[in-house]
This record gives sequence, C-alpha cells and structure tokens, in this order.
Amino acid sequence: MPSGSRHAPKSHGAAEGGKASQTAPRGASQTPPRRTEAGNSVDEDRIVGVIRPVVAAAGMDLESVRVTAAGRRRLLRVVVDSDRGVSLDDAASVSRELSAALDTVAVMGDFPYTLEVSSPGVDRPLTDRRHWRRAVGRLVTVTVTDSGGGRPVSGRISAADADGVTLDVDGARRRLPYGVLGPGAIQVEFGHPPSEVGATGDGH
Repeated sequence: MPSGSRHAPKSHGAAEGGKASQTAPRGASQTPPRRTEAGNSVDEDRIVGVIRPVVAAAGMDLESVRVTAAGRRRLLRVVVDSDRGVSLDDAASVSRELSAALDTVAVMGDFPYTLEVSSPGVDRPLTDRRHWRRAVGRLVTVTVTDSGGGRPVSGRISAADADGVTLDVDGARRRLPYGVLGPGAIQVEFGHPPSEVGATGDGH
C-alpha cells in the first residue's frame, strides 16, 4: 500500500506461534525528532506515551513497543494483550486508533513508518501475573527456585491467582508462589487452538 494511503489495512491469519497481522505504510511526521541512536531519530519514550492510553482505552494491556529501521522507513511493532485475547478485529481496530493518534501527535520523526499491532506469540516468556493467568490450560516449563536450588518443572497450568499458580505435574497438583518462579515458557502443542493474532497498519 503506498505511503499516505488512508485505506484500511489488509489482514491475514497464521497458525499458533505465528502472527496474524495488518500492515499499511504511513508517511513522516513533522515533529522535530530526538536522535536516540545512529540512524534512528525517534523518541521511543514519547511513542509509548502516545500508545499506552490508546491501548488502555481499548481495554488491553501494552506488552511491548519496538522501533526498528529499514533504510529510511521505520517499523513500529506494538504488542498488546487482554484477558479475552486479541482477535483480528481487535487488532485492526487498535491499529486504526493508534495510527490516528500517532499522526496527530507526530512522534515518529522524519521518516515514514509501518505500524504493526499483534498479540504475544507462544514464545513470550511468562513473567507477570497476568501472563500466567492468561495461560491457564497451557503446558509450560519453568525454573522453580527454592531451598533446593533452581530446577526446571513442566506441567499444565490449572489455576493462577494473585498469589501464585497451580501446576498439574504428572497428575499431581503443585502450588507455587510467584516468588519462586522464573520466566515460564509455553510448550507448543500440535492441535492446541491458536492464541495469537495481530494487525499492522502503516503510518502517514
């Protein structure tokens, strides 16, 4: 899609562990950029400041924001999540709202950019309580640190609350507080319903 197009971004799906995304090119903003590193003249803190309230207003959590350079174009990757998951329609809607907000505030510097909005992949580490809560029912491997040192434990998450998680380990329930858990890793299971979608839109 040519730079400056106002058409809705296209979308397409992907299997689990992949990414369904929506992309559309956007042009350069007019705000003088703050040079953060060689070849990258954008202020990521300002970008996050614009993105976070838009994502929150959509009832989602902002998981990460990353800007990468490809010649004179920038790729702005935004990862969002929610308790209900993120559908293609959700991602497309957030992408449109973010495009409008970024154009209005003009924080992307002097370069055209592509905005990509997606949900976390299965390779996202489980580090926050909300990550564990949203992974209930999934098979995970996690390093458990206690008096015996750290050791990997594999099991299916049967419950997650404010204090810790319950894993089904070889048919036995094991309660683990968050304080003894390292980053959890979801194990890909063939035939498990896909849990990731995304949208990409390009900025102007």
